[in-house]
Amino acid sequence: MSTDIETDGPVPGRNAMLSIASAAFTADKHLLGVFTANLTSPPECSPDPATLRWWRTQPEAWAACRHESEAPEIAMVRYVDWLKCLPGRPVFVAYPAAFDFPFVQWYLARYATENPFGYAVVDIRSYAMGMLGRTYRACRRDALPEAWFDPLPHTHVALDDAIEQGHWFCNMLRAQAGANPEGGGPSR
Repeated sequence: MSTDIETDGPVPGRNAMLSIASAAFTADKHLLGVFTANLTSPPECSPDPATLRWWRTQPEAWAACRHESEAPEIAMVRYVDWLKCLPGRPVFVAYPAAFDFPFVQWYLARYATENPFGYAVVDIRSYAMGMLGRTYRACRRDALPEAWFDPLPHTHVALDDAIEQGHWFCNMLRAQAGANPEGGGPSR
């Protein structure tokens, strides 16, 4: 379950999750379905000034994540219902999972009272680290094999980014299953 969020700051509960999107894929990169929602901000949350400065450099993405916002208590219940309609048990996949998952977990606990993921979470960068035998810092996105990436946009619109990162992760799974991580012949 490739998931991407957009927020107005770095801390769940202090800052708001503005948008959430998930793209459900099979390991062979078949897209089963997508979920996306823009959320209104909870009253206890306030924007982080540095994050708002960054958003001012992304006016199209900001407009996209503010369009047709709905109350989190509605959106997160819809999200759980969508997750439960998918085959199997979902695994949360993100880049970086350490940022995205705490927000999703907080919103599920606060508004849906159920977390279908439990703690089944995969961080793409950590997965790359294991595949390549590199340090975490050496597994920045721009340092990874080009064969892992499909020509999809990274727009900072949650749904676009969830789909892009889902393709990326499926390509990593394929590389690990039968090919050299650098995209070459069979692994040994």
